[in-house]
Amino acid sequence: MPEGPATTAASVVAAARVRILWVLSLGQVLGGVAFGATIALGAVLAADISGDDALSGLAAAAVTLGAAALAIPLAALARRRGRRISLTSGMGIALVGVALVIAAASTRMFPLLLVAFALIGAGQAANLQSRFAATDLATDRTRGRDLSIVVWATTVGAVLGPNLVGPGEGIGAVFGMPPLTGPYVFTIVAQLLAIGLYLLALRPDPLMLADRLRADTPADSAAGAVMRPDRPGVARFAIFAIAASHGVMVAVMAMTPVHLQHHGAALTVIGLTISLHIAGMYALSPVFGILADRLGRVPTVAIGQALLLASLLTAWLWAEAQAAVTVSLVLLGLGWSAATVAGSALLTEATAEQLRTRRQGRSDLTMNLVGAGGAISAGVVLGWIGYSGLALVSILAVAAVVVGLVVVWRPASRG
Repeated sequence: MPEGPATTAASVVAAARVRILWVLSLGQVLGGVAFGATIALGAVLAADISGDDALSGLAAAAVTLGAAALAIPLAALARRRGRRISLTSGMGIALVGVALVIAAASTRMFPLLLVAFALIGAGQAANLQSRFAATDLATDRTRGRDLSIVVWATTVGAVLGPNLVGPGEGIGAVFGMPPLTGPYVFTIVAQLLAIGLYLLALRPDPLMLADRLRADTPADSAAGAVMRPDRPGVARFAIFAIAASHGVMVAVMAMTPVHLQHHGAALTVIGLTISLHIAGMYALSPVFGILADRLGRVPTVAIGQALLLASLLTAWLWAEAQAAVTVSLVLLGLGWSAATVAGSALLTEATAEQLRTRRQGRSDLTMNLVGAGGAISAGVVLGWIGYSGLALVSILAVAAVVVGLVVVWRPASRG
């Protein structure tokens, strides 16, 4: 039977979807290298330059505030110009931030360091937007999986990034760079490669292609008949679940390097711990994507909360044991992954097509604001009641999401 125009168009879109997933995944590998090195040294660098451990959380807070501030502008740019221009712009702004981190370390200017980390947050905002870019051409049966594949790709770079701390310090010494800034050489190279990749290879632009497909689909056709209604209540819960899980993750993760350093851990041990945590964040994301597609978005969010609870209880009970802290961070990453993958898929499906980009940007804004608040308060809590106390306080956020799960389970499941 000869292929008709609809069959040919479907095959073209399917081929474009696969190509776009490859490009976004490679971009996430490069973005992960940059993000991993930043997180591994951010708190230590902030504490060193400021001279106050209580201010160490401001590094992660600045990154998340920067990501929050740029989430909606980058989403609006994607709406107007497409994902390619938006992702490239985010990585370009982050590259400026890395240069300013090196300048701040050289001049010992703490305010400049915070501004630099805020600009680096643009790269994090671009990385977060990539997961939504993966859903632009996805179907209901593949949305969780496609999203999780791009999230998973971050594993390679994110695990590699913190482990470049040791070699990076050696390279930094050769170039005469300030202490603790050598690893940012790898960050600069990775971001330059990501910029080139998005500019040259993210074609066709997934969002622009999706818009053209919707414009060419008659409302009374079979494809037009399956358009989902907007469900703002479910979308608000998805935003809340993503943000709360992210806030817990950032608060505990940001303070772990300082906590380990106080207990005599070497930089290599700190880097390994953060690497394993980031591996937990990304390595099993395809599993959670498949679970979200088959088991359901809301049940998978519930699995994420159970993993977060297990992580926080481990950190609370055995905060003095380095091995237990490492296990806790792995569980923390897994819980974040399940909640983020399933929550992002739920948000996309609960939102009408014309509102998706705006609401996705709002979700990234919210999660980063909550993450920044968590990082700022985490430093205070660490100095007040210690690492185990921080874990115990963080359980309250998990409990709030569980309450929301009970309220939204039925309407979300019907969707």
